[in-house]
Amino acid sequence: MNSLSTVSHCALVTARHGHSEQVGLRLSALVRPALGMPGCLHFAVQRSHGDERLWQVAGVWRDHAAMTAWFKSPGMQVFSDLVQGLLVTSLDLHTFEDAAIEQASAA
Repeated sequence: MNSLSTVSHCALVTARHGHSEQVGLRLSALVRPALGMPGCLHFAVQRSHGDERLWQVAGVWRDHAAMTAWFKSPGMQVFSDLVQGLLVTSLDLHTFEDAAIEQASAA
């Protein structure tokens, strides 16, 4: 694994019926703090065009250390609060790394 490759995360969050606006507001509050963190290259919260209850929280980070620092930040509490508050029906988190860099360094 090349520790210098960029990494990203994508969280797909489905709001419970009647709570999508509230979920969107809570998730949107993550943007400014994340963008201010060292190593954050991009961060966005988006709502699905096809399903008004589905939200995506996506970030691109300089390296694993930067992304891990965000995962350990107080802002991550919002995900726990949404689940414990029964405001969401599902929350899927995925992380990714740049495969092109991995393939090039193996050649």
